[in-house]
Amino acid sequence: MKKGIHPDYRPVVFRDPGADFAFLTRSTITSTKTITWEDGNTYPVVDVDVSSASHPFYTGRTRVLDTAGRVERFNRRYGRA
Repeated sequence: MKKGIHPDYRPVVFRDPGADFAFLTRSTITSTKTITWEDGNTYPVVDVDVSSASHPFYTGRTRVLDTAGRVERFNRRYGRA
């Protein structure tokens, strides 16, 4: 890799304030906000709207769609005569 053209790859905390969930990972994203992590070090923090703690797919709170009702309604409108 060429030197001086790539962004810094460093530890960053991603935080989901709605779910009160945060995790430390490495990223090239920049942020002016910082947070003191559990290990006592200070890291940049990025607030996200959805994380694995709040996404319906991961939490098991998905909505079940009435697919049978949709199929029946379609068949009534466009079904065989």
